Amino acid sequence: MFYSLGRNLLYPLSHALYRPTIEGKENIPREGGVIVASNHRSFIDSFAIPLASPRQVRFLAKEEYWTGTGVGGFLRKGFFSAVGMVPVNRHSATAAQESLDTALEVLRAGDAFGIYPEGTRSRDGRLYRGRTGVAWLALTAQVPIVPVGLIGTEDIQPVGARFPRLAKVTVRFGKPIGFEEYAGMPAGKARRQLTDRVMEAIAELSGQERVDSYNEVPGGEPSV
Repeated sequence: MFYSLGRNLLYPLSHALYRPTIEGKENIPREGGVIVASNHRSFIDSFAIPLASPRQVRFLAKEEYWTGTGVGGFLRKGFFSAVGMVPVNRHSATAAQESLDTALEVLRAGDAFGIYPEGTRSRDGRLYRGRTGVAWLALTAQVPIVPVGLIGTEDIQPVGARFPRLAKVTVRFGKPIGFEEYAGMPAGKARRQLTDRVMEAIAELSGQERVDSYNEVPGGEPSV
């Protein structure tokens, strides 16, 4: 209920304000589990992708958004539920694996799950090396990966900005990448090669300069 109401309100509002350019929506399978793997430039990315996608895309969010009290807590819970977020404990000792397990549940339920292989937002606009959780999910759940290139979302809500601004945004959905050709490889090699292929596709879509190292993940955030 929250999702239907939220999308019916937020979709026309966001498109009226930002008039985003959306390319490749036909590349998102209309049913079945699928991973939507994107570059990460702003907090707003987890809202931009679901609002551009022809089907619901679910992202992880810290469970504190669901535990508030009073009117503010109710509205916050409703908002994050409306955009399809999934609560996860980001502070446990096994947070990274718990995040992957939660994502796996979403995929096995036949839903679309959104992930940022870089692990955290890029502060300098470059595209960092992908962490192999995205490939682990694809190989374990046996689902395709749709790469996404986001352009301009960092101008809507730059790092440190409290409120969103008006800016030009482009969302590009690339062609699905299958897991099948990697399934017979040794596990570590398969995860690395599939992840690298996904990052190459994201780079082509976003036009970002690539960095052959991992982005630093802030303390307390799981890295998958």
